[in-house]
Amino acid sequence: MTKISKAGLGNVTPVVPSKPTTPPDPTSQLDINISVTDLYTIGIGPSSSHTVGPMRAAERFIDRLASEDLLATTDRLLVELYGSLALTGSGHATDIAILLGLSGERPSTVDPEKVQPLVDAIRTSGRISLNGHHEIPFFEDQSLLFLKDQLLPEHSNGMRFYAYDANGAQLFCRDYFSVGGGYVVSHTEGDRAEPRGHNIALPYPFTSAEELLEMVKESGLSIAEM
Repeated sequence: MTKISKAGLGNVTPVVPSKPTTPPDPTSQLDINISVTDLYTIGIGPSSSHTVGPMRAAERFIDRLASEDLLATTDRLLVELYGSLALTGSGHATDIAILLGLSGERPSTVDPEKVQPLVDAIRTSGRISLNGHHEIPFFEDQSLLFLKDQLLPEHSNGMRFYAYDANGAQLFCRDYFSVGGGYVVSHTEGDRAEPRGHNIALPYPFTSAEELLEMVKESGLSIAEM
């Protein structure tokens, strides 16, 4: 679990994560391998980092609950937004994105015409159908919190999801970070936008042109071949 730090909210106070006292888990926007085709992501707006990313994070959390056989026993959710997501999320439809993701919708496949009716139904009824199958109570003022004075140290676009059972016991918790371009990373799930065939391990990973040229010499391959 990552530490939470306070951030000033004045007009001249930058929102900057404090330096963690212990090395963070290996979660960094610098560790993302992307394909050229990832530069043009499909999704609803207005923002890839504040709309598409949170929607994917919410959908991933529900998928994780299902894979851990915890979805059926989940009776309550709590979603916390930190940093920039909390400060500007309302203007970027982050709240709507979270509701859609929890409902099992994906940015690349959601029908824009159905977004507002689905969100209105959740807000009117105070209930949400997780992944479209498991219905639980959900009141935004209690279950979706914009923590404007708090940050997670790894990235300014932090989210924390909790699942609880009917007795109030915590079933599962996961942090996610929307690092730009619709990409979402977490401590244990690696980085990805949506599961796609080209999100693969690189056979020749490099972090600089110097490293790339050195691998060209060692392998005997051209840059294009690598």
